[in-house]
Amino acid sequence: MDFFFDDLPSTSMSTPKKGKKDSLTLDDAACDLSRNTSSSVSLTEIERQHSSSCIDDISKKAQEMVEKINHGRTRDQEMMDSFQEKLTEKVTEMCQLMKEHMYIIYEKNSNEIQVKLQELSEVLENCSKLNHELLEASQALACLRDGVDINQRSEP
Repeated sequence: MDFFFDDLPSTSMSTPKKGKKDSLTLDDAACDLSRNTSSSVSLTEIERQHSSSCIDDISKKAQEMVEKINHGRTRDQEMMDSFQEKLTEKVTEMCQLMKEHMYIIYEKNSNEIQVKLQELSEVLENCSKLNHELLEASQALACLRDGVDINQRSEP
């Protein structure tokens, strides 16, 4: 088992490898330090990439949510526009029906008033004729009274 571990690069500067010179040990230590620094840089780079990836994921999810909200708003606006259009059509239709109904009632009332005015005109005409006849009768009675008075004075 010792043979297996001897072939691996050293991770500690305090333990020299068997069968190697001290200068090689320093080179190994420098190499190990370089690897550790490289590993640190690699880990930092991996952490940075992971962090960047997480930020990208969050940004992407936020963008998707904004798009969903905007889509919902667009759908709501379309629904409101459709509702407004239908409401306007219904109100216009009801106004037209009310206008037609009022015109029909106006015509009906106008016809009824016309009939009543005609009847009143006929009554007024008949009243005028009766008034004229009464005046003639009154004048005739006045003449008769005058004639009776003259006859009564002339007969003693």
